[in-house]
Amino acid sequence: MTWSLYALRCQPHLKSLDDKIEEIMSTNDADRQIKQMVNFILQEAQEKANEIRIKTEHDFNLEKQMLVHNAKLKIQEEYARKEKEREINKRIARSAEIGASRRKKMIAREELLQSLITEGKARCAEATKNEASYRTLLRDLAVQGLIKLHETEIMIVVRNKDVKLVESLLPEILSNYAAIIKQETGLDVSKTHLTVCKEERQQLPATAAGGLKLVARQGKIVCDNTLDTRLLQVNYDQKPTIRHILFPEIKK
Repeated sequence: MTWSLYALRCQPHLKSLDDKIEEIMSTNDADRQIKQMVNFILQEAQEKANEIRIKTEHDFNLEKQMLVHNAKLKIQEEYARKEKEREINKRIARSAEIGASRRKKMIAREELLQSLITEGKARCAEATKNEASYRTLLRDLAVQGLIKLHETEIMIVVRNKDVKLVESLLPEILSNYAAIIKQETGLDVSKTHLTVCKEERQQLPATAAGGLKLVARQGKIVCDNTLDTRLLQVNYDQKPTIRHILFPEIKK
């Protein structure tokens, strides 16, 4: 058999084989295209998924930062509020402590001043035991009161135990008073009528340090020249000086 005859015999088979190969190739192209489409879709889906993941992470981080920032601000505000409250309480406590200390000082100082008045009253009472000096003191207090009142009818009020002493002084009191007024004004007040109160309920209490009161016009006009009142008046007038002597740290 020659080669040409063999070729003729095989030609139908070769054509069938070519058709099959062509069919297979067409099928492979379709599969390849499908595969390419699938790969493209998968790639697009993956890229989209990555975009969503990145955006989600960004939004999450942003929200987390916002929450952390707000929490920090809230903590700082709470701390500032508590610090301010602590400072206010500290100032209040300090102010209360200073106030209490000042009150204690004031009470102690006032007690000392009162003790001086008590001691002064005791010394005044002791001084009245010297009849000669007390006699002169009563005379001068009475004359001073008469000059202040300048009335024609005056009653002198003293302690019950001083009644007789003052009665014995009436002429001298009136004489000194008249002499002073005559010298200073030229007026004659020698006719002034002086009496001593003998009603115990109207007299000075026995606890009084001494001295006297002058009463005119049925008690409407009174000149208080008792030692107790004079002591209180001196204490009032000289209190700044007394305080400065006792408490030199206090400014006048």
